[in-house]
Amino acid sequence: MRVLGSAVLAFEAMIMGFALLLAMDHHGALALSLGGALAIALLLTPGLMKKKTGRYLGSLWQVLMIAYGVVVPAMYFVGGLFLLLGACALYFGAKAERIRAEFEK
Repeated sequence: MRVLGSAVLAFEAMIMGFALLLAMDHHGALALSLGGALAIALLLTPGLMKKKTGRYLGSLWQVLMIAYGVVVPAMYFVGGLFLLLGACALYFGAKAERIRAEFEK
């Protein structure tokens, strides 16, 4: 769960960086600052994935990434895809960790 969730969040940070490049021409400093803060938060959250708060923060950042679609409309679609990827990462990662824990007994 940690590894897959962290990978999804790291890729989301890169996608937010690309979204910032798209937003630079047509939007003001506030939209760019919020997007930059979100990209940094997405980049720092994988370190917290060991705890339950990291999973909650990662989910919150993913929802905010979808909300950034107000600035860059393509983020509605891309954010939705990453929300689906994040949910799959949490589900299959937890399943893999349970299997690994059972195997190590």
